[in-house]
This record gives sequence, structure tokens and C-alpha cells, in this order.
Amino acid sequence: MEPLYFIISIVLLVPVCFYLGWYFNSRAGKKSLVAADARSKQILEDAEKESQNIKREKLLEVKDEWYKKKVEYDREVNHNRQKQQHFEKQLSQREENNDKKLEQALQKERENRQSEKDIIDQKRLLETRRKAVDDLEKEQNQRLEKISGLTAEEAKKMLMENMVQDARSESNKLVKTLIEKAKQDAKKESQKIIIQAIQRTAAECSVETTVSVVQIQNDELKGRIIGKEGRNIRAFEAATGVDVIVDDTPEAVILSSYDQFRREVARVSLERLITDGRIHPARIEEIVEKVSKELEEEMFKDGENTVLQLGIHGVHNELIKLIGRMRYRSSYGQNLLQHSVEVAYLTGIMAAELGLDATIAKRAGLLHDVGKTMDKIYDGPHALIGYELAKKYRENPLVCNAIGSHHEEMEMETPIAALVQAADAISGARPGARREPIEGYVKRLETLESLAKSFQGVAKTYAIQAGREVRVVVEHEKIDDIVADKLASDIAKKIEDEMEYPGQIKVTVIREVRKVHYAR
Repeated sequence: MEPLYFIISIVLLVPVCFYLGWYFNSRAGKKSLVAADARSKQILEDAEKESQNIKREKLLEVKDEWYKKKVEYDREVNHNRQKQQHFEKQLSQREENNDKKLEQALQKERENRQSEKDIIDQKRLLETRRKAVDDLEKEQNQRLEKISGLTAEEAKKMLMENMVQDARSESNKLVKTLIEKAKQDAKKESQKIIIQAIQRTAAECSVETTVSVVQIQNDELKGRIIGKEGRNIRAFEAATGVDVIVDDTPEAVILSSYDQFRREVARVSLERLITDGRIHPARIEEIVEKVSKELEEEMFKDGENTVLQLGIHGVHNELIKLIGRMRYRSSYGQNLLQHSVEVAYLTGIMAAELGLDATIAKRAGLLHDVGKTMDKIYDGPHALIGYELAKKYRENPLVCNAIGSHHEEMEMETPIAALVQAADAISGARPGARREPIEGYVKRLETLESLAKSFQGVAKTYAIQAGREVRVVVEHEKIDDIVADKLASDIAKKIEDEMEYPGQIKVTVIREVRKVHYAR
């Protein structure tokens, strides 16, 4: 019974439990629905309030933006209105001006018509008067012919001769005055430019010789340099191309050669042989070859340094080698590289003062004597050789012309060529810059005096200032002041054409009248 009772109780209990669970769940769901409904209403109210706020803010922003656009539009409209008013005002003024000009043109046309009539009347009157004057002139000429006994042609010829003579004298005086004024102005300006260039270019005076002296520690080394039966010295001279003089000069060996590069190779090689101690023909040839290569490299570096020092770019490597070789060349005893650098600086400074291309000028000044670096197998003046070299390596045509014309072997085409010639003369004319043999110096002075004395009317000539000036004393009864000025110009021209000289030569013509009386 008990199990049955238990089963029945369980069967009855299950529906009751199910009902109770359903009842409680339904009540809880109703409560949650009510809460959710209330919450959703609250959310909707909040959302509506927030949307109202956002709508209000957006309306304010739109109103502000609209106000700004309205202000800008009003401003632009006012600006355009002002422009339109300004244009209308200008148009009205132009119309008024055009009306005035039209009225003035009509007035001028009326005046021109009136003036044409007046001109025609005046022309008729002038023709009448001219005819009367011609008749009067004919009558006067006839009377003059009767009085003077000369025909009109004879009188005209005599008058013209007198007028030509007077005109020639007046023209000579005027030409002299203009030439003197032009010379004074040009001299002042040129002196200013040249002095500035010289003051800014300080170069030392360098006089090269034909010998180099190698100092040795003792005279016993002379025997080793000479070698057995002179084989060492012969090998050294054959390898270097210089003469080695071993004489009684204490602790010194002299190297003699006109070629400075060979002399430098010989000097450095001999010093290295003495330091090394091994002096024999094979060692001599080895050292000389090695030193030659080193000096060739140094020459190229010297050329590069010179180009960089002057601020010149784009120079061909072969020209750079020749620029470095200038270090071992001389011009009238003046080191060619120092001379060329000095000419480059002077030319560049003068070109800058005159408003020309200073870089091209310096380039032309540096390369103006590049023809002197070539070997003796090249024939012709060094200026033309340099011209061909510069042309070969595609230098600027202005530079080529300046190189070829600086000794007037060809015509100068640009002012830079004249500046190179002037700078070359300035560099060579510095006291001590060049060395001149006494025989050539004396011969130049004699030639200078004889050239000046070859002119008619010259009494005496004196070359002074080491050949920088020649003074010419003329016969006062044969030469007047006007002819004296022309004589000075002619003498200077003849000196330029027939002589070669460094720098410039001043020609001074002296004409004086002396009256002597004695009180007894």
C-alpha cells in the first residue's frame, strides 16, 4: 500500500508543482514587462529631448552659417558695386577726354588749314625777295670784279684757299684739344683701374738662373759622383740631359742646363743618390726615371692647385699639365707660372672694374703664355702656338683670341684681349721682375735713340729711365707746337712697330726758344 500511496502522491504533486511554477513565472514576467515598458518609455523621452536639443543646436549653427554667408555676400555685392561705379566713372572721364581730344584735333585741323594758307603766302613773298636778292648780288659781284680786277672764280679760289688754311689750323687745334682731353680722362680712369689691380696683386719677383747648386757633406763624395774613369758622371749626364760641373768649389756640385725641369730632376736625383750612397749607372737610371715620374705628377698637381686658386673650372687635363709645366719655364728670367698667375689676377681685376666677365679674363690671363711650355719642335710665335693649343682643347673663343693676339700676331676681337696684353706688360714691367742681359739692354737704348732721331727736325734724343722714356729735343724754327704733338705720336707709333720691349715707353718732345743777349 505504501508504494502505491507514494506513487499517487507523486503523480498529484507533479501537476501542483508545475502549476505553482507556471504561476510564479507568469507573475515575474508581467513585472519584467512592466519594468521594460517603463524603461523604454523613459528612453524614448530622453531620446526625444536629446533630438530636440540637437535640432535646436543645428538650427543655431545653420542660422550662424547663413548669417556669415549673408555678410560675405553683402560685402562682395558692395565691392562689385564700388568697382562698377569706379569703372562707370572712368568711362565717363574717358568719354569726356575723347570729346576734348576730338575738339582739339578739329581745332588743330582748322589752324593747320589756316597756317597752310599763310605758308603759301609767305613762300610767294620769300621767292619774290630771293629773286630781288639774287639780282642785287649779281650787281654787287659785277661791281666787285670791276674794282678788284679779279673774276668771281679767281676770287672764290683765293677765298677758299685762305679758308682751308684757317680751317686746317683750327681743326688741328680742336683735334689737339680733344685728344688731350680724351687722353687725360682715359689716363685717369685707366690709371685708377691699373693701380687698383696692381695694389691687389702682390707677387714676389722671381729671377731664374741656368744653374743649380747641390750641397754635399764633403769633397770625397765628388770622386764617387764622378766614378771610375768618369762612368758615373757620364751616365748621370746622359740620363738627365744636364751638365754636371765638379770643380774646386768646396762642398758643392753645380748642375747647368737651360731646361729647368731637367735641372730639377737632376738636382733631386743627385741628392737622393748621395743620401742612398749607392752611386752606379744602373742605380742612376733607376733614380732618374723615378724622380721624373714624381715631378710629372707634381706638375699636374701644381696645375690643379693653380686652377683652383684662381677659381677656374672645366680646364682640360692636358692644359692643366701644361700649366704645371710653367713652373719649370721662365720668361726673360721671370718664372712663367708666377708671371701667368699674376697676369690672370691683374686681368680679372681690371675686367671686373670694367664690367666684363672676370672668370673668362682670368682664364685668358693664365693661359696667355701656354705656348712657351711646348718643346722646340713646334715652330712659330708662342702666342700662335698657344692659340692652336687652346683651340684644340676647346677653350672659349674669347680666351683663344686673347692668347693669340696678346703680342699682336693676330687681330684683337674683344676688350679682354687688350686687358691680357696690358696685364702682361704690367707684370713684365715691374722693377726686378725680369732680367735682361747688358748687351741687349744697351742695344735697345741705342735703337730707341736712333729711331727717335730718324725724324726730320729732331736735334737730339736721350733714352732715360732704363729705356722707359725717350726725350726728343727738336729745332724750334722747323717744328711748331702743333707739329710737335704729331711728332710725339709718330715716334711712339714707330717704336711700337719696330721694337720689342717690356712694359711701355714714354715719348717726350721738347721744343724751346732761347734768346741770348749780353750786357757789355
